[in-house]
Amino acid sequence: MAKVAATQGLQPKAIDVGEADDNVEKESSEGVRLKKELSLLNGVAIIVGVIVGSGIFVSPSLALKYAGSKGMALIVWVLSGFLSMIGALCYAELGTMIPKSGGDYAYIGEAFGPLPAFLYLWVALFILVPTGNAITALTFAQNILQPLWPACEPPTDAVSLIAAIVTCFLTAINCYNVKWVTRVQDTFTAAKILALLVTFFASLWYLFSGHTENLQNMMVGTNTRPGDIAIAFYTGLFSYSGWNYLNFVTEELKDPYRNLPRAICISMPVVTLVYALTNVAYFAVLTNAEIHASEAVAVTFSEKILGVVSWIMPLFVALCTFGSLNGAIYASSRLFFVGARNGHLPMAISLIDVRRLTPVPSLIFMCLVTLVLLMFNNVESLIVYVTAVEALFTLCSVSGLLWMRYTRPQLSRPIRVSLLLPVVFLIVCTFLVVFSCFTHPIEVGIGIAFIALGVPLFCIFIMWKNKPQWMESACNAFNIACSKMFLCLPEDSKEL
Repeated sequence: MAKVAATQGLQPKAIDVGEADDNVEKESSEGVRLKKELSLLNGVAIIVGVIVGSGIFVSPSLALKYAGSKGMALIVWVLSGFLSMIGALCYAELGTMIPKSGGDYAYIGEAFGPLPAFLYLWVALFILVPTGNAITALTFAQNILQPLWPACEPPTDAVSLIAAIVTCFLTAINCYNVKWVTRVQDTFTAAKILALLVTFFASLWYLFSGHTENLQNMMVGTNTRPGDIAIAFYTGLFSYSGWNYLNFVTEELKDPYRNLPRAICISMPVVTLVYALTNVAYFAVLTNAEIHASEAVAVTFSEKILGVVSWIMPLFVALCTFGSLNGAIYASSRLFFVGARNGHLPMAISLIDVRRLTPVPSLIFMCLVTLVLLMFNNVESLIVYVTAVEALFTLCSVSGLLWMRYTRPQLSRPIRVSLLLPVVFLIVCTFLVVFSCFTHPIEVGIGIAFIALGVPLFCIFIMWKNKPQWMESACNAFNIACSKMFLCLPEDSKEL
């Protein structure tokens, strides 16, 4: 992870993550640079497409398990949407105040300096992004294979193989052309919203047929233990995760000062409404016992209500997860590209394909890490593990918003949210992190330990300036090999 001044034509720009970048909006007529190709519609499709993925099909049973009752679980889902909306509005202010790609990495760096920013990048690289992608890919594979094994679970090896294939396929599309990525995203976002609306209208038909028993006494059994409520919120928030992904690609968004907040304000209410309706549909058709026993609530729902066409629900789930994985791969690859551009990852990850103008090394590296994590499939532990760590850094980003209002009031803020919103967000997220430690101490402890592991790595690879010559030479050789292998150059280099 050393920041290396590479030789033989590779001249990376060593930038401090906290350094102001006055030229973010400037389009270069020469050299290699990512293009501004994302419209408002594309931005909405990325946010909705990334959010509506595996979570809405995996999390309802876990939310009900910890909430205790259908009524409380529905409250958790709606409040999770409102909390995500508050966070997204705070990020709209951050994204227009600091119009850089990289999301939390850029904001934490501006507010608190390079070490906290590196820790976020370190955790995102090996926990947040690949784990979320792995869960989504496994959910896609599970559902695309389910019709072939209607009476039992598909073989584990087959699920892992299909998950690996779809991850590699979408990575290849992202490497080839950004316009292909946005077309796939727009198409599958529309398909997944349609799929969830079909679920809701099917449940309405079921209710109008006289089956209202499952919606009676919805608050019976409500759990009031703070630790369990915190985990219930984790499962809900996991399903909303991705609301900050458009901030990862701010530099590729047309007119970000207008389109970033607009995309957020359109996307979040749509997702919250669709999620609430989908959960009402599940709760109307399935009993508590059926939801608890199901690993894929949507499939159980379809088997009970759709009869001979129940195979269509696994297909819908596969469509949703395919689009979600596509958007996540696109957006998160820019996070690692920006981190490498700032010297916090190997410079090779910041290289851009000279023909297609895509960050090919970053995409391939992320694909490889995701393939490794496909071997782990304890979804409940992974959700707590990922959401607890993500909540800590989201807390850090929103704290940075408040801190920069105090220390840097001169910064331009095209969007300025009410002070009440970040304060409420901080209080609720602090509650979730603290109380989840009592219910799942091992998962939260592992996440915190992994964050702490990044401190010595930062000292060795970033702060240590007088590195041995053999380390410098090895890094140079690796960077140049990647440049030749993928026909890539650093940003703003002139094409050869």
